[in-house]
Amino acid sequence: MTQIPISTSSMIVLDRSGAMEPKPILYAFALEELLCRAIGQATPPILHIWRHPRSFVMGLRDSRLPEAAAARTWLTEMGYETAVRNSGGAAVPLDLGVVNISLLMPKEAGDMEHRKDFDSMVALIREVMGSLTDQIEQGEVLGSFCPGEFDLSVKGRKFCGIAQRRQQRAISVQAFIIVEGTGEDKASLARNFYERAAGEDSSTDYPIVAPGSMASLSECLAIPLTSELFIANLLEAMAAKGGQVKKREEIPGYPEEQQIQEMMELLKNRYAIKV
Repeated sequence: MTQIPISTSSMIVLDRSGAMEPKPILYAFALEELLCRAIGQATPPILHIWRHPRSFVMGLRDSRLPEAAAARTWLTEMGYETAVRNSGGAAVPLDLGVVNISLLMPKEAGDMEHRKDFDSMVALIREVMGSLTDQIEQGEVLGSFCPGEFDLSVKGRKFCGIAQRRQQRAISVQAFIIVEGTGEDKASLARNFYERAAGEDSSTDYPIVAPGSMASLSECLAIPLTSELFIANLLEAMAAKGGQVKKREEIPGYPEEQQIQEMMELLKNRYAIKV
């Protein structure tokens, strides 16, 4: 079994996946932005787990497509909350069948090597899934949404994408994991978004999302896997390595609610789609 190449003995697990009253989609990104600013000082490394019921998160390049504003309106009319994230990667549809996990870790001064941080997330996911499959492959899946070198797939169908945001003293490695549901439904939504956002400019560069490129882990493995079971396996793997689940009030340096609201507003304004 591949071992997680990070020290988890001092890592705190912040599990927000079961929140009964979901926060706005930008809440998770604002919270992580603030936690990363505190990590390395009073705040220890954190594994953040969260979900959102119905949203569509765009990357920076997506937000600059010629008709991105019109595509966002189309999504909103269908009941999707939208946002532009401040990390790498491209558009990702989210629902309760998608588990989002982030490794928030300190970064040494002058550290420019990002691959090892992606490797940490890949190893973590492989370890969590180790009892169910050893067939998880890493490498860009052509035709997938949010494509990248660190895509994770089973038999050519992608279930996970990984992005990264680096601050001066900390780093956030973010993964979306499609655990249950239908991958093609999400691929179709992303495909329709890009077709609308690109407009009539044939020279516009954006991911071409192909049918059959995306699947949930449940589909890939042909088992009734749920988000709750995946999260339970994740918590078990972290506990075995010394990671401790803590509530927000038990985490040193956890930001106040007002700080999170202010950061949400800052991110919303800074990465707003230009009309």
